[in-house]
Amino acid sequence: MARLLHLVLHVFGVTCCGIATVHMLLGLSWVPDAGNFTATLDSQDRFYASIFFGFGTAVIWSARDLKSRRKVLGLLLGLFFLGGLARILSVLAIGWPHPMFIVLGALELTMPPILWFWSRVATRETAIVR
Repeated sequence: MARLLHLVLHVFGVTCCGIATVHMLLGLSWVPDAGNFTATLDSQDRFYASIFFGFGTAVIWSARDLKSRRKVLGLLLGLFFLGGLARILSVLAIGWPHPMFIVLGALELTMPPILWFWSRVATRETAIVR
């Protein structure tokens, strides 16, 4: 179970880094339903993408030693969950986004609790095996 979690977290981190790289290189030009965006919004998107790249890298780093880095992983998952809550604020303030972002928001709200629980179980199993 711990090995599968390690793989899932690695894929999650690499995916975050990939998405961030696309945002840094292409900005908002590839985002569905972005409309007429300003240079300021494009700049912000590319800036936040670099932070998201760091997030993905930190997830990969945490996955490499779950036993000692589980608390860091928990913090990262909490931040990801917070991103989902921020999307809810956006819906309340402005309205519903493109369907792709509704799916992303659902993932941001469901994945962190599942991965957090899984990491607790997996690190407990690792401790028992030793």
